[in-house]
Amino acid sequence: MVTDDILEKYDMTVGIECHVQLATKSKLFSGADNDERDKSPNSVVSPIDYALPGMLPVLNRGAVDLAIKAGKALNSKVAHISRFDRKHYFYPDLPKGYQTTQMYLPIIGAGVINVPLEDGGSIEVRINHAHMEEDAGKLTHYGSFSLVDLNRAGTPLIEIVSEPDIHSALQAKAYATELYHLMTYAGVTRGDLFHGNMRFDVNVSAALKGADKLGTRAEVKNLNSFRSVERAADYEFRRQIEILESGEKVVQETRGWDDNKQKTTSQRSKEDAQDYRYMPDADIPPIVLSDEEILAIQSDVPRLSSEWRKILQRLDLNYLQIETLLDAEFEYHGKISFLESIEKAMDDIKKAKFIANWNVNMFIPVLRDETFVRTGIDYLALESAIYDLIEQAKLSSTNAKTLFNELIKFDELPNIEDYATERGFIQNSDIDAISGIIDEVLSDISSVQAVADFKNGNEKVIGFLVGQVMKKSGGKANPGLVQKIIREKIA
Repeated sequence: MVTDDILEKYDMTVGIECHVQLATKSKLFSGADNDERDKSPNSVVSPIDYALPGMLPVLNRGAVDLAIKAGKALNSKVAHISRFDRKHYFYPDLPKGYQTTQMYLPIIGAGVINVPLEDGGSIEVRINHAHMEEDAGKLTHYGSFSLVDLNRAGTPLIEIVSEPDIHSALQAKAYATELYHLMTYAGVTRGDLFHGNMRFDVNVSAALKGADKLGTRAEVKNLNSFRSVERAADYEFRRQIEILESGEKVVQETRGWDDNKQKTTSQRSKEDAQDYRYMPDADIPPIVLSDEEILAIQSDVPRLSSEWRKILQRLDLNYLQIETLLDAEFEYHGKISFLESIEKAMDDIKKAKFIANWNVNMFIPVLRDETFVRTGIDYLALESAIYDLIEQAKLSSTNAKTLFNELIKFDELPNIEDYATERGFIQNSDIDAISGIIDEVLSDISSVQAVADFKNGNEKVIGFLVGQVMKKSGGKANPGLVQKIIREKIA
């Protein structure tokens, strides 16, 4: 049993390798369909992808362009010359007997990304490099036998290799999340985690605090969710500490993550580079790029999540609010732009913050409700109109939510203020009318004790008096104005 006191004796160190499937139409070296989602097993394959005799690869230029865009998102330098190598290993989902990858001259060099954390802080994670390669197939295990699906074989990837700059499970999760945002916003990948468009290999080691070298690492392979990255890192750290505390040594190995059991299991010993017998791939010419070519391709990269985050931070939004907006922006890409609606309102910070909060707390949850049917109305114009009515003290926050939930079901928006008036949502801010109602409430025998208590310093009873006025006005009186007038009358 690893107690908190024992955990405090050790430092966790994590490095992450992230496989990012590139969003090309065809595979890296063949014309086969690159979108294997919902396809029958072994239905989108090419003889080139499993290297039948006489088959020669032809490099997909679109994949190169996406790798160049990824370089910008990683704040990395793109190499002028890169080349492909063969990595030899024998596994049922790799019919070629080798993987075409980049070992010696990768296309993307060193970089760094700033990773925001839930506690409001941030860390910098250095990128060692990112290289292009082809994906292998997929094995599905059924007890005593396994089936192989080669639909994924030949899919273009970049593998992003971080330095060991991560020192907690939460930091590992935050890094994986930020990498996902950067790659999806740059248009590099489709970002479908369920179908493995991004997969994370988490290398974890434990060492006593103050040790002059890192502990022996274990690699947990093929994690496809941020939660599993966090939980696998935490489990593996604790597992290694238990081994070290018992006086034994951690073995360098590759492990798998069992999401049902929430634990890692040994798969095979971890190979070193020499075990793969890397050699240059003579069938594929080097990639040669000029500065002008790189800049032209990178100039087409949309605004990245890191840039949007800086805009949103001006509104004092917390980490979870910003993450919700970034996730939803990508989720509804091309349909609704939450971020652009906020940016358009940035001249009025108060309005921009209202729209941001409204999107997080009201609009996005409605869109994600499976029972909600989208219509063609301008939702963002509706939000802006509701804000204006609230600012004019015509609409309470409660009525604003009710109004929004009614109007988002319309096929066409009416005049919003007229509709709100007809439905009885508009507040009465007529001082004379409200003052008359307040006088009636204050003179009622049921209010005598509350008035006396307020005069004796009991502020809480103001809520009772405001409630009585609201009840008498049919809920139409402006509650803020009601409270102000009550205080003036009984001060």
